[in-house]
Amino acid sequence: MEIITQQFINGLFLGSVYALMALGYTMVYGIINLINFAHGEIYMIGSFIGYFLIHTFNNYNVLPNAWGFFIAMILSMVLSAVIGMVIEFLAYRPLRKSTRISALITAIGVSYLLQNLMIYFFSADSRSFPQSIARKSYSIGFISVSNVQLLILLVSLILIVLLQLIIKKTRMGKAMRAVSVDSDAAQLMGINVNRTISFTFAIGSALAAAGGMLIGLYYNSINPMMGVAPGLKSFVAAVLGGIGVIPGAALGGFAIGLIETLATAVGLSQYKDALVYGVLIIILLVRPAGILGKHIKEKV
Repeated sequence: MEIITQQFINGLFLGSVYALMALGYTMVYGIINLINFAHGEIYMIGSFIGYFLIHTFNNYNVLPNAWGFFIAMILSMVLSAVIGMVIEFLAYRPLRKSTRISALITAIGVSYLLQNLMIYFFSADSRSFPQSIARKSYSIGFISVSNVQLLILLVSLILIVLLQLIIKKTRMGKAMRAVSVDSDAAQLMGINVNRTISFTFAIGSALAAAGGMLIGLYYNSINPMMGVAPGLKSFVAAVLGGIGVIPGAALGGFAIGLIETLATAVGLSQYKDALVYGVLIIILLVRPAGILGKHIKEKV
């Protein structure tokens, strides 16, 4: 029971990163009905940007370790947001009026392109992520957590709340909601649809970059293929929670993290991926739109 409780706590920290990435998937799908399979590679690129920035800060003694990590994370989020907008402009915007399968294949192609570019320039070897924050452990009874785990959860929750505030309280957030309902009607009302879609990609990419840096700090390792499995699981989390529904994506991310860690706790670590997809199938059989998704009937 102690092991299960400990793994439940660990699942919250892991799930918070999945939630950050799932938000990017669900926002893009909600706006233009596109599954951006290159999202996991943005997560990976964000961790590499942070890696080089922290090393630069350390080499020149510009910032103390902890401050260096947070400044590097902010810069990584900004640069990754720009990369996300460039990808949308070059790869997805020209195909916006084409079939969904064309856009889907393009997204997969962009994913492989980014992977191989990173391997070509930086090799496929794993790199040790700078441990800018000294690791400390805290024990409450039989539960043990580290300051890095608490940091991951805190940063993730802050970013999720900020995203909700942006969507609910800002003009751009209102524009995002309008475009997600009917882009043509939104354009007639004076909303710049292209700018709104670019902003959506920027926000999603920034969240993925933050997740990449947090995971790099936690596992102390990054490599050009690190975004493949988390990217796929985050997509599963978005579908599980209800694709296109932001609270559903966050809920799905935490659910996937808990399923993985609890599977480890009961001795099924080798089958944790199968359990994740099995739960997804069961949920979709009962609720085809996901946990918080709404089934919408389409006129034929």
